[in-house]
Amino acid sequence: MSNAKKIEITDVILRDAHQSLIATRMRTEDMLPICDKLDQVGYWSLEVWGGATFDACVRFLKEDPWERLRQLRAALPNTRLQMLLRGQNLLGYRHYADDVVEAFVQQAADSGIDVFRIFDALNDLRNLETAMKAVKKAGKHAQGTICYTTSPVHTPALFVEQAQQLKAMGADSIAIKDMAGLLTPYATFELVKAIKSAVDLPLVIHSHATAGLAGLCQLKAIEAGADRIDTAISAFANGTSHPATESQVAALRDTEYDTGLDLKLLSEVADYFREVRKKYHQFESEFTREDVSVQINQVPGGMMSNLANQLKEQNALEQINEVFDEIPRVRADLGYPPLVTPTSQIVGTQAVYNVLAGQRYKTITNEVKRYLQGGYGHPPAEVNAEIRRQAIGNETVNDGRPADLLAPELDQLREDIGPLATSEEDVLTYAMFPDLGREFLQQRKDGTLEPEVLLPPEQASQNQPGAGVATEFRIDVHGETYEVAVTGVGHPEPGKHKLYLSLDGMPEEVVFESLNEYVAEAGGSGRKRATDPGHVSTAVPGNVVDVLVKEGDQVSEGQAVLITEAMKMETEIHSSVDGTVQAVHVTKGDRVTPGEALIEINGSAEG
Repeated sequence: MSNAKKIEITDVILRDAHQSLIATRMRTEDMLPICDKLDQVGYWSLEVWGGATFDACVRFLKEDPWERLRQLRAALPNTRLQMLLRGQNLLGYRHYADDVVEAFVQQAADSGIDVFRIFDALNDLRNLETAMKAVKKAGKHAQGTICYTTSPVHTPALFVEQAQQLKAMGADSIAIKDMAGLLTPYATFELVKAIKSAVDLPLVIHSHATAGLAGLCQLKAIEAGADRIDTAISAFANGTSHPATESQVAALRDTEYDTGLDLKLLSEVADYFREVRKKYHQFESEFTREDVSVQINQVPGGMMSNLANQLKEQNALEQINEVFDEIPRVRADLGYPPLVTPTSQIVGTQAVYNVLAGQRYKTITNEVKRYLQGGYGHPPAEVNAEIRRQAIGNETVNDGRPADLLAPELDQLREDIGPLATSEEDVLTYAMFPDLGREFLQQRKDGTLEPEVLLPPEQASQNQPGAGVATEFRIDVHGETYEVAVTGVGHPEPGKHKLYLSLDGMPEEVVFESLNEYVAEAGGSGRKRATDPGHVSTAVPGNVVDVLVKEGDQVSEGQAVLITEAMKMETEIHSSVDGTVQAVHVTKGDRVTPGEALIEINGSAEG
């Protein structure tokens, strides 16, 4: 064929592969030993950073993500290192001011990133402008990215137009990012052919294998003129991950598209990661297997494994199919955003709330409200006007570039975090996740950073980490009866016991000297069951971010009285009555579960 050429490979084993299959839990210590062989393969690039890895490092692994990047840079001297950057969102879940975006890109470039794959969840290309300019200023490769999805408004003509705009913005290459595995082989052929005929830039196909079609899609893309494909070493391939590197290399071998990569060396890399994967068994999920129903529910791989993990933590895994059914309905209400971070979290979390509350939009997350106000950019299609009215009332909707409303914030961030930040990297970590980042930096200073425990295989369970045979009983605390299921496993510290407790169906992990200590601790909270209309409760477990009222305050029905955080999304909890606040039983940082009376309002405005 006239367009025949060597096909280049980007391997995502160190980022998207484990994000899609084990909730982004792979630790740096399991990456470094194989880097020498990875560096010999001859990949066009290795994706090693960005996406959810930054969050997981700080939240769960208690690793400095910047240090991970530096170590990988040193261990992979001959290979381009690539990251996934969410445009104006960077690696967090909101838009940042331009000065933060510029500083973050420059720091990432200085620390070892060569290729920046830049996307916006809504394909609102205004949200890529600052990051693209910053990458070009740093002298690095800017890969403009189109999030592929299907809807009444997402057409090949639209995607071609976006590719042309990305070239005009200075993109060095174009990526089609099929995060949910929605591409089909012949649709891929037509799309690639259309883009390549209109835009003279290298074209990359990133497609998850969720529907079992990604390998076929990549072959059709190559026939249509694509230059590069994303794959994952077979030990972390397929299902909600990506086509296996070895399989695609073998498929193209001895053809005009031969990658030139060594299958024997790739097999040695796969053998290593096959052993590594066993270490993370507790994060495996049946919902990361190949399933063509993704063509219906459109849930991308990383979202699939994280949703399953979050529902499992809330003892609601049996409702995951209801959530999958609800996701397309929420997506339509919000104007068909592509499902990729942060819109996948926004849509997915709202779907979880709708299902667990038993009523659609009874609780609306702050991120959905921000989205409906234009805080993330233009939705691809019209949103549900009634849902918008319910969420934001008559508030003004911003039609401009969201970041234009943001004043420079880097100096304020430096001031806020103060001496806890010992470098510009620390300031940027704090910028991404203020509460989480502050906690991480404080623990690092105190020498108390402890990653989550990895359980041995014999303590695995599909329902609860570390669960064996549970002991079930009832306890009475302050006149309230609680159903308790307890499973105990060992703990590294002598004399300590880790107890997995399900209290009225909601799981909690604690470490105590004994069960008696747990009962004494539980009895000290003073919270009672929410039984009265004036009792403020939450629909899902979470943490208190802020308490907005105090005893004696007058409140109105519908007024926000609490802000909680669950599944990385903040939600306002509202009063259901007019009245006076009689008691507040929580403070910032408290863990709360459904059914608890968190605030008591007497239901009478006169008090």
